[in-house]
Amino acid sequence: MTKIPYRIYLNEKQIPDAWYSMRAAMKEKPDPMLNPATEEPVKAEDLTPVFAEKLVMQELDGETAYFDIPGGVMDLYRVYRPSPLIRAYNLEKALDTPAKIYFKFEGGNTSGSHKLNSAAAQAYYAKEQGLSGLATETGAGQWGTALAEACAYFGIPLTVYMVKASYEQKPYRKSIIESFGAKVIASPSSTTIGGRKILAENPGTTGSLGCAISEAVEKAVTTEGFRYSLGSVLNQVLLHQSVIGLEAKAAMDSIGEYPDVIIGCAGGGSNLGGIIAPYMRDKLLGRSAPRIIAVEPASCPSLTRGKYAYDFCDTGKTTPLARMYTLGSGFIPSPDHAGGLRYHGMSPILSKLYHDGFMEAVAYEQTKVFEAAVLFSKAETILPAPESSHAIRAAMDEAIKCKESGESKTILFCLSGTGYFDMKAYEAYQNRTMTDYVPSDAELNDGFEGIPALADFACA
Repeated sequence: MTKIPYRIYLNEKQIPDAWYSMRAAMKEKPDPMLNPATEEPVKAEDLTPVFAEKLVMQELDGETAYFDIPGGVMDLYRVYRPSPLIRAYNLEKALDTPAKIYFKFEGGNTSGSHKLNSAAAQAYYAKEQGLSGLATETGAGQWGTALAEACAYFGIPLTVYMVKASYEQKPYRKSIIESFGAKVIASPSSTTIGGRKILAENPGTTGSLGCAISEAVEKAVTTEGFRYSLGSVLNQVLLHQSVIGLEAKAAMDSIGEYPDVIIGCAGGGSNLGGIIAPYMRDKLLGRSAPRIIAVEPASCPSLTRGKYAYDFCDTGKTTPLARMYTLGSGFIPSPDHAGGLRYHGMSPILSKLYHDGFMEAVAYEQTKVFEAAVLFSKAETILPAPESSHAIRAAMDEAIKCKESGESKTILFCLSGTGYFDMKAYEAYQNRTMTDYVPSDAELNDGFEGIPALADFACA
């Protein structure tokens, strides 16, 4: 029997020519975003002052299954895609497991992550519309780097509000974003009304994605010709990220494999939504029944400890309301090292799928995550991002269960990015100064107080 190669590469002609929307296969669609002023579902005219027009169309379209990838986006995709599907033979050996472990590696571009898949699309549509600039937020810095890279490619000015904890922990992320010509501001900042309000209420805050979103949206809607760009959570972002799963499935099909378990880290949902897209389609249509596992940090456990309710997507409460699993827009997570997972909510699509029982969720403390990251890097020669390492931890645990049961399951996870800008985190783990923080019920309740009119908006 021919041994499956370590790396399975598609060729350029096999890059998907259309993105896939999971909403098309969902019998029960996610509840619509609401305009907080009217409590009515948002309309296109509510969103076009905030997002590029083509993105608004993608955001609101819940019926179309496939969206053609524009030629300009494909030109950029061909620079770094297809990304490899890798058989983790060495990790399997280290775990002494009969399980077969595969991972889709998305770190092979300058941003070091999957984020460029949506950044390319969003910058392209901004250029096509003739916009004069974009504003965005970034947590760990991967999204800010990716959008800066895409904006440089298409010639679009960019302002990035970077969560203060990550701004201080990862100065080289700031440097690379600036190398692509973007402006970086630590959030919360004194440059916006929302930022000044947050600082007045909590002067010592290390920030959050919710805070940075508030500032970026304010910058976009108050600057002529600017629009806002978001790297996760939104329907449009999960759509663009489906290229990950579509490529993964094509590669696995080429070797006659189909995963029993599919795993992705979950902060706002972009990486998880991307890797599961074609497999969730199969599950929703009754073609197969893989287990799908979302993995989040115990310090920001929106799925495992949050409420399924309408909430603001930002801390400043300037955005539409989305029905999602949330810790409350007022929740400020601890400044742990998985900055890309420090968001109070979750994608409405993934929230609905989780609520309806189509996927599972687990949460890990960061020391357990870094233990897995170090073992993985020794075995597979790639230093993973803290965010991606949550998926590695879960994949390892599933493989260990196979060892105990004797089952030879096929496990697929997404290695969404590299950790070469996260050396302070690895240093803290190696020096044993890293701590595990799990919010108390009282702290979560404080965040839940930020959910508006919960009884009114908790739709059936």
